[in-house]
Amino acid sequence: MQWNRAEVVALVVDVINFLTASNASVEAFKTANLLKGLSVNAMIYGESSTGKLTLARYILPNAPVVDGNNFDELLNALEVNSALILHRLDDVSNLKRLIEKVQQTKTRIIATGGFRYSPQQLEELFAIQFTIPPLRERAEDVAMLSTLFLEEAKKIFGKNEFVLPKDFIPDVSENGHSLRRQLYLNYLLSNASEENVLEITENYLIDKIGGNNDYRQFLHLFEVPLIRAGIKKFKSQLQLSERLGLNRNTLRKKIAEHSRYNLEIKE
Repeated sequence: MQWNRAEVVALVVDVINFLTASNASVEAFKTANLLKGLSVNAMIYGESSTGKLTLARYILPNAPVVDGNNFDELLNALEVNSALILHRLDDVSNLKRLIEKVQQTKTRIIATGGFRYSPQQLEELFAIQFTIPPLRERAEDVAMLSTLFLEEAKKIFGKNEFVLPKDFIPDVSENGHSLRRQLYLNYLLSNASEENVLEITENYLIDKIGGNNDYRQFLHLFEVPLIRAGIKKFKSQLQLSERLGLNRNTLRKKIAEHSRYNLEIKE
């Protein structure tokens, strides 16, 4: 699914890039709008890079952001601010002390975090708790983010237009982090020269070589992409073996050797 630039701009929330394409993100944004009009503490759960901090900043646009791993800074911030964003609540070392301090200062908090602490543990501190699902459960948001990240790449690298291949599989293993990294790499490599490819391979290998069988150990870095590209282009073992100048038995052997890379080809 592809989104054009106008659709991306229309569906980006204000200027903070919290996208509302999926039902889950729409519901999260409705809750955020509710919280903008209330003076209550709220906890936003979710995996890393799902949009939690972005949504927290939307709710409290003028509040400072304090990381949970700096407990002393957090306690000081509670003393001098009427509202703040607590990022990565999971890293807070003393939850009981935090709750006591918030009750004392009456500072409003919008917190983000994973699932170290349960809703029951946090109910004394947060009147509203909700979860932003991971990107693997938000296909519409993945499609829109892909377009947005490619627009970013174009502005940063200044290269030509790039269209994702039809068989592109988004990497959402780390949600937005992995998706952005994957798309930036695809964008750059789409315009890579032979020298660029050689340089990338050289930089990858320079700290890894040093064993007694390195040539054979790293030969797959050439063979696997070559076979993959041939499978996509020629579709059959017979055609691919002819194009590569290999007999079919040798090609089958190579595919079997690299079976962990899921090289599939029609007979």
